[in-house]
Amino acid sequence: MRILKKLVAVLLGSVLVLIIATTLVMRQPQFGKSPQGERLERIKASPNFKEGSFKNINFTPFLSDGYSMTKITLEFVFKTFPRTVPKSQIPSVKTDLKNLSLDQDVLIWFGHSSYYFQLNGKRFLVDPVFSGSASPISFTTKSFAGTDFYQAEDFPEIDYLLISHDHYDHLDYKTIKELKPKIKQVICGLGVGSHFEYWGFEPGIIHEKDWNEQLDLGSNLTLHTATARHFSGRSFTRNNTLWMSYLLEAGDFKVYIGGDSGYDTHFAAIGEKFDGVDLAILDNGQYNLAWKEIHMLPEEVLKASRDLGAKRLFPVHSSKFVLANHAWDEPLNKVSEYNEANFVCPLVTPRIGEIVYLKDSTQKFSSWWREIS
Repeated sequence: MRILKKLVAVLLGSVLVLIIATTLVMRQPQFGKSPQGERLERIKASPNFKEGSFKNINFTPFLSDGYSMTKITLEFVFKTFPRTVPKSQIPSVKTDLKNLSLDQDVLIWFGHSSYYFQLNGKRFLVDPVFSGSASPISFTTKSFAGTDFYQAEDFPEIDYLLISHDHYDHLDYKTIKELKPKIKQVICGLGVGSHFEYWGFEPGIIHEKDWNEQLDLGSNLTLHTATARHFSGRSFTRNNTLWMSYLLEAGDFKVYIGGDSGYDTHFAAIGEKFDGVDLAILDNGQYNLAWKEIHMLPEEVLKASRDLGAKRLFPVHSSKFVLANHAWDEPLNKVSEYNEANFVCPLVTPRIGEIVYLKDSTQKFSSWWREIS
């Protein structure tokens, strides 16, 4: 009986220590802060916030039928998947961002879903992650060799920081803190501004939006907020902030900034509403049949591009982090092969740091990923 009491005491003590340790860790600034007060009341007034959380337009399970979190976790821990990390360094080009003429309408990709672009004399930065990790724990989910070629010090002032959602591979605390002095305005979904205020940003420069709103950015630029099929959350609470896609109009030139999304009806709706887009930037990577409702498979990326009426497709969300079980180069291989077999539109596939000329539809790109192992 005494032994049993001791075991129970040890077990309870261990649980208590774990709870205290977890609580202390979760108070670290990289985890951000949940919406409260007036911000929470505005969230509750959104037509997209129901039963205590944001909802996708159509039912979206976190895992597809036939899969369980236990099965997925055991596979990640015990099963080996080939070539998830490249053996060779990812090739990069160092473009002098500070001295790019603002007369140039260009885009520079930094791997995964981080990219900088200039349009109509304004500077934009989307979902920057330059810390070397896509995790709140810095020594986990490390970036591939060669993909951390750019840091905050390389950037000029940023007119608009666009955040698609608050997952760690899109909203990185260390990167945001280092970029903070250069950021003039932040645009994000409802609730995401809570993280920025917690990290010291002035409330007046944070623009939190619901789906289907718009902002006049000046210089003949209009930013439309749009839906995506995904989820959010930086701790144990999911969907307390809104995930987002954007459509940027610059006169008759249109860029779709897709964020993360599973395939759904919203692509066709956006394509019809805006009568097509000149460039679609879409999530293509870190997918799995187990979570295809929240991350598109490569063939669905092309289908979404067709739905959007895209003249060119830039597939992102690959080539920097291991967040799924596929080979590191599979996303670009598959989307290219499918497009070659059943042409939808030209692909934009730059090296990290390579200049993409936004309005040059004739620009050609190499299959750089096929040149490394």
